[in-house]
Amino acid sequence: MAENFLQSGEMLAAALPGVVIGNALRNGEPIVMVKREQIVPALKFLRDDPTLRFEVLIDIAGVDYPDRPERFEVVYQLLSLKYNRRVRVKVATDEATPVPSVTGVYSSAGWYEREAWDLFGIFFSDHPDLRRLLTDYGFEGHPLRKDFPLTGYVEVRYDEVQRRVVYGPVKLKQEFRTFDFLSPWEGMNKILPGDEKATTDEGRK
Repeated sequence: MAENFLQSGEMLAAALPGVVIGNALRNGEPIVMVKREQIVPALKFLRDDPTLRFEVLIDIAGVDYPDRPERFEVVYQLLSLKYNRRVRVKVATDEATPVPSVTGVYSSAGWYEREAWDLFGIFFSDHPDLRRLLTDYGFEGHPLRKDFPLTGYVEVRYDEVQRRVVYGPVKLKQEFRTFDFLSPWEGMNKILPGDEKATTDEGRK
């Protein structure tokens, strides 16, 4: 039975020809890359096949690779309680192309897909309620994208005069410094107290 789990990618490819793009095995767990538009039938097969029974969706995560044409990967973590095995399923997409929602396969996917939309901007088609989940109302951008600034675009604070939460542009308390990424010993020209001995003949002995 364990071999069936290790070969779940091959089983999926045999059952649904043209769905699997890649298949790998890491740390004893299979990783299957499938076509984006085929994610729903792929997950249905993994859930319903009697030798697999991946009936629990543990998580859906987004991964950002800005240098790729399809910069995002959507990663589905599945668990079989019956056989105590896991499988990782991936699809790739870009900023404009939606990924089919799998809420019809796993009801728990609703919140996970909302989180991926909120933090990465990955759009899921046919989602029943695709709204932001973790960021505030009116938030602009998607904070887990690698091109999103660490400081964000706006800051939120409580105004004592207005007695309410207000939004404003980010104001840094400390100016940005220019880093040359050199160590203090290599990039510093100033001689610190005591270092002048190293330049004398006596200091070289």
